Amino acid sequence: MNIEQARFNMIEQQIRPWNVLDLDILELLTVVRREDFVPAAYKSLAFSDTEIPLPGANGESMFPPKLEARLLQEAAVKKHEQVLEIGSGSGYMAALLCYKARHVTTVEIDPELKALAASNLVTYGITNVDVAQGNGAQGWDLSETKTFDVIFISGSLSVLPDAFLKQLNVGGRIVAIVGDAPVMFAQIITRTSDTNYTTVHLFETDVKPLREAAVHSQFKF
Repeated sequence: MNIEQARFNMIEQQIRPWNVLDLDILELLTVVRREDFVPAAYKSLAFSDTEIPLPGANGESMFPPKLEARLLQEAAVKKHEQVLEIGSGSGYMAALLCYKARHVTTVEIDPELKALAASNLVTYGITNVDVAQGNGAQGWDLSETKTFDVIFISGSLSVLPDAFLKQLNVGGRIVAIVGDAPVMFAQIITRTSDTNYTTVHLFETDVKPLREAAVHSQFKF
């Protein structure tokens, strides 16, 4: 496989047509080599328009490239910002985010994936990302007062926990996919003041739920 031709085709045939037109984002996709974060068994699929399975027994996977790129563009991360990612996976999204941000904290519940993400990021020479192990589905480090400018949730949520709203700085954004299969919405939630938030629905999609995420009650009244 011609790696650079495959990368070019991914950008031109999948990502640009999905309204990812920010030149900095498109350039970043050539700088951070996606194939370096894909499990060895799936290297041939690194640039395919599909989810890629990750190690572990819980069925986690990488988002398709166009979804990663579109969400990264919509997050509009700035160089001075602190980012929290929930769901490290292979470390690829954290690698993309760290090039845009001052610092990224990425949280992974699965020990095997946490180790994989940390190894990939170290191998890549990235130093402004901390990889933490734990369940961040209801927020992260809630005992502390730490807040973030961007919270990026790498998995779908049936409902968005209030804890994430409280951990967001004024002017900050949450990038989340909210809803239940088969219809979910990618959303940007912006904190506009101490008490107010706005939500923009970006597009419909359907991705795997974040592990241990809260679900809607099954009871009907």
